[in-house]
Amino acid sequence: MKEVALITGAAGFIGSHLAERMLHLGYQVIGLDNFDDFYPASIKWDNISSLETEEDFQLVQGDIRDAKLLNRIFSESNISLVMHLAARAGVRPSLEQPNFYADVNIGGTINLLEASRTFGVKQFIFASSSSVYGLNNKTPFSEDGNMDIPVAPYATSKIAAELYCRTYNHLYNLPVVIFRFFTVYGPRQRPEMAIHRFVRMVDRDEEITLFGNDTSRDYTYIDDIVCGIEAGIDYREEGFQIFNLGGGRGVSLDHLIELIEGTLRKKARIKYCPLPPGELSVTLADISKARAFLGYKPRVSIEEGITLFVKWYLENMR
Repeated sequence: MKEVALITGAAGFIGSHLAERMLHLGYQVIGLDNFDDFYPASIKWDNISSLETEEDFQLVQGDIRDAKLLNRIFSESNISLVMHLAARAGVRPSLEQPNFYADVNIGGTINLLEASRTFGVKQFIFASSSSVYGLNNKTPFSEDGNMDIPVAPYATSKIAAELYCRTYNHLYNLPVVIFRFFTVYGPRQRPEMAIHRFVRMVDRDEEITLFGNDTSRDYTYIDDIVCGIEAGIDYREEGFQIFNLGGGRGVSLDHLIELIEGTLRKKARIKYCPLPPGELSVTLADISKARAFLGYKPRVSIEEGITLFVKWYLENMR
């Protein structure tokens, strides 16, 4: 009998790729998504269009804040693995809606932890973010780094959700693996995220606003992220673990734009502005722990990844 995996946020960018991988691995997949208005729902429907015909895939439209819905899903299916990716995303919007971000990212996580405890889930995987490291951290960021100074409500909500995961592991022995993602990109990336937005604007000859002229990010291709998550399935060495999943390389904004220009064969029009509140100037993952424990090894360089993303954009989005 096939194991059942619940993936929250299954119609999103990372969630849809992960659902495909889990089906390939032989799981039955229940995909939960609320198709919220953060970006057009039609994009999410496109993301899962190939999944809807899969016999082992079931889509549930609903919200992780709906505890009654979660109890119904868990009671009707023998779920052994929860992969919690659903969240209200975005650093800058969280400055305007801190209560909403707390409600979704903290409250929704607690609901899932409660259901997982109640129905005896074997493994709980939580998608966190590099934003939890905040200020006052040495680069590269390591899993035991200081998280005392988050710079946006989004980061704070992710830290709080991580702490709840740790609490449920301590109180109820719920096996938990937390992955801190570093700037994930690739096909189906959300339209407001940097690489997708920059490619679209360069292609349309629109002016790009770059915030900060000395910023850099650790960009991670979607296939590497999914491979890292797969390696964490059933990892229960100590019951609770946190891993960075990043590319392990800092890429400056200027170099990123140069790669996009070269791939599109167009010149970008750029306007520089100061770094806004809530944003970090540098992110860089220390991936030595994931490499040692999980055999994690990112394979797609930023040069190859930009080429693959632009190819997808020209075929699907232009």
